[in-house]
Amino acid sequence: MNAPYHANLVSAWLGFLLGFISGLAFGLFFHRENWLGGYSSFKRRMYRLAHISFFGLAMVNFMFYLSGPSIPAHSELAQIAARAFIIGAISMPLCCVLMAHFPRTRLLFAIPVISLILGASLTVLSLFQHSNLPLSQSAL
Repeated sequence: MNAPYHANLVSAWLGFLLGFISGLAFGLFFHRENWLGGYSSFKRRMYRLAHISFFGLAMVNFMFYLSGPSIPAHSELAQIAARAFIIGAISMPLCCVLMAHFPRTRLLFAIPVISLILGASLTVLSLFQHSNLPLSQSAL
């Protein structure tokens, strides 16, 4: 078991579960023409984004967990990346639903976006550091 990144595995499966549950909940109402203002309404698009973000960010956390053997568990950068991915997975669907009802909260999207960019950047850096190759010799 990849114990240092176990929280990312739990986050991944929780994201999948919440994606299934939100899909079920939305599926009960999607047939209504004007549900959440209609198919192309801003509110309904934000709900769809929240729903799909559960799956997408669950996959990101799952891939980070699977990358664990390639990243030293004691790496401070990797530990920050692990937390950043979890923060992104929690905050993205919350920001989507919040913005659906309060559009002025759009600046809150900086939280999940910066968190996910930080997580990805630190993961790439950790992978390069662990590969023992200079950046110029590593295959991208």
